[in-house]
Amino acid sequence: AAMERFVQGNRAALQDHVWRHQEIHVVMGNEACDLDSTVSALALAYFLAQTTPAPKAAFIPVLNIPRAEFALRTETRFLLGEQGIAAASLIFRDEIDLGGLHRAGLLSLTLVDHHVLPGADAALEEAVVEVLDHRPLERDRAPSCPVTAELVGSCATLVTERIAQGPPGVLDRLTATLLHGTILLDCVNLSPAAGKVTPRDVACVSLLEDRFPELPARDTIFKALQAAKFDVSGLTTEQMLRKDLKVLSGDELALAISAIYVDLETFLRRPGLLQDLDAFCKAQGYAVLVAMTISYNEHNEPSRQLAVYSRRETLRSMVSDGARHPKPLAWGAGVVPSCST
Repeated sequence: AAMERFVQGNRAALQDHVWRHQEIHVVMGNEACDLDSTVSALALAYFLAQTTPAPKAAFIPVLNIPRAEFALRTETRFLLGEQGIAAASLIFRDEIDLGGLHRAGLLSLTLVDHHVLPGADAALEEAVVEVLDHRPLERDRAPSCPVTAELVGSCATLVTERIAQGPPGVLDRLTATLLHGTILLDCVNLSPAAGKVTPRDVACVSLLEDRFPELPARDTIFKALQAAKFDVSGLTTEQMLRKDLKVLSGDELALAISAIYVDLETFLRRPGLLQDLDAFCKAQGYAVLVAMTISYNEHNEPSRQLAVYSRRETLRSMVSDGARHPKPLAWGAGVVPSCST
């Protein structure tokens, strides 16, 4: 497939253009680097490479995480692996010096699935030449920078529309399969009850299915991706904690909240759990860690439970009191199981 050849050739194209001091056009998703960001970057970079007249630039999709973090993106690894895209072919954020390329005057940057760079990347803002996002705009861009910001369920929907408006034949089966699965996962299998899907998402899924009738059934691919997303069987406790992590920082302490995709009882039975929690908090400087376990019953209904870990009993009690009533009892050496929903 043309997309497969494109991805396999990315690293060589990057190295060649750096050596020749030629323009490098990076297409990059957000720092969460979920399936939507990854597939949107791959598909749009491929489309630009195929349709830009006499391109002097190398179009390079970049996954906006260090390579070591890729193990945590289980649904992305699953879908790309099923389609024969090897992780070794992908280029990660710690494998390309965007700041150096920009200072050398070689960088153009297209943002997908976000439109504001974090503070650490502020210097790269002037390299941004296009934006595709499915969130409300938080800032304006120069008139010379095209911005597509539409409130659809998936950024992959906007990329699909873009490709569909291009020359016939550019959309191949592999690209269609990646976009199709991504939109279905993002839009919860196009379920109106989930509140994410829009008519444009539905239209793009139908368009891809019309062009490629051999695509897997919607239910089949959604269930496979959903299962892969919540599959933590191959992860260490530290990787489970990092997989879906949010941090709240104040003047004096940091509180981490990790979504854990197993039930609470299974999580608490992990060998060496307390040592792992302690090591994780020490390494990251977290005063409190809240593990929010998420599991699903046979009707696909979620159940959430909380466990609070801290070496400081006062913080542990304070966070637990805020999480549920009545006040939970301390459990073990510093972990407090808390509320269920």
